[in-house]
Amino acid sequence: MTNSKKSASVKKILEEAIDILSLTEIPILEQTERRRERMAMAFLAVAGVTNAWKNAQGLEEKRAVKTRDIISFINEHFEENISSGSYDDIRRKDLRMLVLAGFIINSADNPNAATNDPTRGYSLAPHFKNLIIHYKTNHWKSQLQKYVANHDSLKTRLARTRNIEKVPVTLPNGRLLELSAGQHNILQKQIVEEFLPRFGKGCQILYIGDTSNKMLFMDEKTLEMLNFSIGPHEELPDIISYNASKNWLYLIEAVHSSGAINEVRLLELKELTKNCPVDVIYVTTFLSKKEFKKWIVEIAWETEVWIADNPDHLIHFDGHKFLGPYKQD
Repeated sequence: MTNSKKSASVKKILEEAIDILSLTEIPILEQTERRRERMAMAFLAVAGVTNAWKNAQGLEEKRAVKTRDIISFINEHFEENISSGSYDDIRRKDLRMLVLAGFIINSADNPNAATNDPTRGYSLAPHFKNLIIHYKTNHWKSQLQKYVANHDSLKTRLARTRNIEKVPVTLPNGRLLELSAGQHNILQKQIVEEFLPRFGKGCQILYIGDTSNKMLFMDEKTLEMLNFSIGPHEELPDIISYNASKNWLYLIEAVHSSGAINEVRLLELKELTKNCPVDVIYVTTFLSKKEFKKWIVEIAWETEVWIADNPDHLIHFDGHKFLGPYKQD
């Protein structure tokens, strides 16, 4: 709590609260310093703790505090001046993770009360209260190990949710990657699994980025062998693929909300490949014709367009290489 101006005694108990939540795998350290402080204060208010963890009380002790009571406790004991009208922030932000984790129970005198009813009371769950009273004692380590082993943590549950939302992509060599969820990455999956088998048969993936991890996969050794200029990831196309037998390098952009290969982007990509002894193919891809329609005036000449919902066809911007009649059926 480097930016906190609170007294040493208040800082100490807040840091202890943050430590407990972190050790019980609440993702509190990923929050801002102020959010950590707010979560810690709300936790302490529900537990009724101001200095000694052995004094924590919960549902079994019939301690159930309402959101406005939590604000009053925080203001009185932790050098705050939170408005009583901010009770919804207590529910929606400060206690949200602890309720999700099952550490704090949200109850009410009226069991049919709405979730945003300010009369609802918050209590420490008995199993969590029985753990935290051992904090800073000789039993804490063993009690914590036992507790973590027997409870499915919020971090684990959140990670499982994120994994469910992943977009699995199988590379040409059989390697499986997982992209984060989203339309952009759904299109990247289509490029790898539908476009390349049709129009880049025999290609190997040299680079594929992800919206949450721009350097998800990169074959630096091959890129360096081709004298490809590996600059900041913002300059790289979404996918780079190479056909060794034809010596063709595919630079592919997946367009959802931005990223079409226009004349400016084409010059940038050419700069990356200026020392490459390969033939370069520039491809802009879209999920649908509707999306393509939005960008058609942007597309640079001497590039290709592929549309995922019409996977067997390419649109070639500049026709001189392919000009000629089609055979009649």
